[in-house]
Amino acid sequence: MEKSTLLQNISDYMMVRGYSKRTVSSYIYWIKYFILYCDKQHPESLNSEHIEKFLTFLSVTRNVSPSTQALALNAIVFLKTKYLQQTIAPLAHFKKALRQTKLPVVLTQSEVKSLLSKLTGNQYLMAAILYGSGLRRIELVRLRVKDIDLHYKQIRVMHGKGGKNRIVTLADSLHKALTHQIEIVKNLLNADCQTPNYAGVYMPNALDKKYKNASKSLNWQYLFPSTKLSVQRETGCLRRHHYDESNLNKVIKHAAKKAGITKEVSCHTLRHSFATHLLQSGADIRTVQEQLGHSDVKTTEIYTHVLKQGAKGVCSPLNNL
Repeated sequence: MEKSTLLQNISDYMMVRGYSKRTVSSYIYWIKYFILYCDKQHPESLNSEHIEKFLTFLSVTRNVSPSTQALALNAIVFLKTKYLQQTIAPLAHFKKALRQTKLPVVLTQSEVKSLLSKLTGNQYLMAAILYGSGLRRIELVRLRVKDIDLHYKQIRVMHGKGGKNRIVTLADSLHKALTHQIEIVKNLLNADCQTPNYAGVYMPNALDKKYKNASKSLNWQYLFPSTKLSVQRETGCLRRHHYDESNLNKVIKHAAKKAGITKEVSCHTLRHSFATHLLQSGADIRTVQEQLGHSDVKTTEIYTHVLKQGAKGVCSPLNNL
């Protein structure tokens, strides 16, 4: 089913109000799914009972995770209450998706070192920042040159998960590589500005209207730009996007395989390892919470598992034989 006029209008409504492209894409997906599930009825005629049946279907038939079910619910609530300006009766009669405790995969420091040794250039730098600063993958690829503060040894993460901003640590050992990377971005920008119809980098929240020349300034360029120019679908403007986040995961997995690491490794594994190693070195859990950008310290506490000897601190009796 192609994007209908309704879905396009919802998408435009969200974009005008400053929602991120990722949020718009996710909400449109679940709104479309919800409408299809309800036999393509117009959402104005759908009520709480329809929503509850859909949420139960996701849990029982699709076996989605609690976070996925919550995302679908958020999208539908947005549709009904924000876009359609309707009220929804309390939702209490649906099967909630069961949350399964999932412990993070953590690399040892020697494994991290071995993984990083298999990477070069900007791929090494990206992986090193994921581990050295504990960034999420999307936070890394969205970094702008202005977000790197070499003097104060910190990275400003703007509009992270939940739209929050935070400041994270930056390893001294990356200063030279970052300086070199910024020089690469500068040269790339100079070349792009010579390209006919080049509109500059994408500016969030319509800042290009407020700061007319910012889209072609070095500070606003992505720290890890795409290798080629592309046309922005929404505006038709020729721009240089950031590095493909899905490709970064492939790079990390390939490096882990080359390093002989048998654990299931992804970009997020480096973030898990950052948190665990900080706690191992004696960092306060509240500090680690701030570095990771967790709203609740309970989310951060899952990393304390690695500080214990064995499961829940129990010593196996086999050790005494």
